[in-house]
Amino acid sequence: MFARSLKEFFSLVLRPKQYLILTIEQLFYQGVRSIPLTIVVGAATGVVFALQLGYGLQRFGGELYVPQVVGMAMFRELGPTLTSLCLAGRIGSGLTSELASMTVTEQVDAIRAFGTSPVSTLVIPRIFACLIALPILTLLADYVAIFSSMLISEREFRIEPAYYIAKTISYVHFADLATGLFKSLVFGFFLALIACYKGLSTKGGTRGVGISTTSVVVTASTVILISDVMLSRIFIMLGYYY
Repeated sequence: MFARSLKEFFSLVLRPKQYLILTIEQLFYQGVRSIPLTIVVGAATGVVFALQLGYGLQRFGGELYVPQVVGMAMFRELGPTLTSLCLAGRIGSGLTSELASMTVTEQVDAIRAFGTSPVSTLVIPRIFACLIALPILTLLADYVAIFSSMLISEREFRIEPAYYIAKTISYVHFADLATGLFKSLVFGFFLALIACYKGLSTKGGTRGVGISTTSVVVTASTVILISDVMLSRIFIMLGYYY
C-alpha cells in the first residue's frame, strides 16, 4: 500500500495543477508555527555544545577552536538532524492526527466520492510545504545556535565575538551549508510522506488515531536517523567533508 501511495504521489505531482493556496496554508502551520520551537532547539544546542566542547578543550588549551567545531557541526549534522527530530514530534504528529481524523470520520471517502484524489488535495500540499519549511527552519536553527554559542563563549572563555565570527566564516565552507540543507530536504520529504501515509491508512476509530499519531513519531525519527547515517557516508565518499 505504501508503494502504491508513493507511485500515486509522483504521478500526480508531475501534473500541471496548482497547489499554491493549500501549500501556503500548510507553510503557515508547519513553518511559521514551528519557529519558536526551532529557536529553542537552536539556542539550547549552541549553548550546551559550546560549553561541553569549550571546557573539554580547555584542559589542552584549545578552547579557541570552539567557533570552528561548533560551526561545522551545526551546519553539517546537528542543525538538520536535531531540527528534524524535534519537528517530527510537532509536524509529524499534527499531520497524522489531522488526516487520521478525516479518515475515520469518512471525510477522505467523501473527497473520493466527488471524484478528487485525496493525494492531490491532502498529501501533495503538505509535502511541498514540508520541503520548503524544513530547510528554512534548519537554517534558522543553525544561525541561532551560532549566535548563542558565540555569546556563551564570550562569557565563559573570553572569546571575542569578532574573533568568533571570523573563525566561523573562514572554516565553514559552502559545502557544509549545502549538505546540511540537502539533508533537511530529504528528512522533510520522509517526514511528511510517512505522516500522510500513517494518517490516510488509519483504522479503528479514535483509538486508531492515537495509535497512528504515536507511531509516526517513532517511525519518522528512525527513518531520519538511518537516512542521516547513509547521507553522511555518501558525502564523505564524495569528498564534501574535509
